[in-house]
Amino acid sequence: MIIIVMGVSGSGKSTIGEGLATRLGQPFIDGDSLHPAANREKMAHGIPLDDTDRQPWLEAIVATMDEHRERGEALVLACSALKRRYRDFLRGGHDDVRFVYLHASHALLVERLGHRSGHFFDPSLLDSQLATLEEPSAEEAFRVEVGSTPAETIERIVRALVCAVEE
Repeated sequence: MIIIVMGVSGSGKSTIGEGLATRLGQPFIDGDSLHPAANREKMAHGIPLDDTDRQPWLEAIVATMDEHRERGEALVLACSALKRRYRDFLRGGHDDVRFVYLHASHALLVERLGHRSGHFFDPSLLDSQLATLEEPSAEEAFRVEVGSTPAETIERIVRALVCAVEE
């Protein structure tokens, strides 16, 4: 199974994804590490990415997912996956992909981004990401309201994934 922890910047994708991977004994990849240098530069300067900018990044993520599939490995991946068509592209017709959508209030996101340091994402881009976000339906992703501790959030996700596998 490939689990993609999705949401806008500041929602906790990396923290929850890494913790979930540890909990499940699976490798973790932060999708941000796969952004081309040009994308990182744009975001660092407060310039929103468009679909053309995101396409090579999405292709790199799919290639990484395919490498893990070829080795028979599960994977937990953090990726914003803002639009339905991005999620469809990432899914690529495979039935082994599960999305976990981390949802948070605007105020919480602003607060978190204000405390973040050492990340290339300019916090001024939050509103652009929120405008781009096409929230997934319940059939497309398990929605988690951000706010509890990471450990509690991870346990809720594990329980939801277990229930989904048993269905």
